Amino acid sequence: MTTALITGASSGIGSVYARRFAARGNDLVLVARATDKLNILATELRDKHGVSIDVITADLTDSAQIEPVLQRLRAEPPIDILVNNAGAALMGDFATAESADMYKLLRLNVLAPTLLTSAVIGGMVKRGRGSIINIASVLALLPEYSHGIYAATKSYVLTLSQSLAAEVTSKGVYVQAVLPAATRTEIYERAGGDISKVPDVMEVDDLVDAALVGFDRKELVTIPPVPDVTAWEAFERERGLLAQGFSNAQPAARYRS
Repeated sequence: MTTALITGASSGIGSVYARRFAARGNDLVLVARATDKLNILATELRDKHGVSIDVITADLTDSAQIEPVLQRLRAEPPIDILVNNAGAALMGDFATAESADMYKLLRLNVLAPTLLTSAVIGGMVKRGRGSIINIASVLALLPEYSHGIYAATKSYVLTLSQSLAAEVTSKGVYVQAVLPAATRTEIYERAGGDISKVPDVMEVDDLVDAALVGFDRKELVTIPPVPDVTAWEAFERERGLLAQGFSNAQPAARYRS
């Protein structure tokens, strides 16, 4: 029996991942701040699928509260799938953002998935198996479309996934970065936005089901709304061509005075 630990599991993308993995027969560890919602979901999935479910109430921006989650990731029975889903947004411009708000967002969107992945990766490498799903955003590729630091935090999640995959894929560990576009979750409301003003919003169930198709195919980067995979493949080819110029010992001719 495999076990999946899902952060931000009380609603939205996290709760749908919980339902899908429970339906696949996975035991679960559900992590979020909302204890009541977690317990209701856990009871529902135990009754429906007969799987074992543990609940950990934690605010991942709090050093004391994240510690039990880190301990569980290092403990037995092992966590076979880590879903780094918990995240938040921050509306407004960089110039007017409160430093405390940016600090909290960085702790949740950047530091938390880093620490959680660090806690679980050693065991996965030792066993020669395991999966890590990191929920990023298409804004990681289009930071100009988003003011403030949200896009930068999701760019970190994407590049963390890519560099980690380069390190551990050959050791049996699978890493997937999922890049949603606008998706109908509570993140807009919590950040003070209005999702009704956002065009072409994807439903959460559709997003997760598509992401799991990419998971089963062992994709490194899954972008559910992009209709033609050749667009991503072309992007990656151009990135590789750009990289060919990085190893020059002299500046390019256009920069020589």
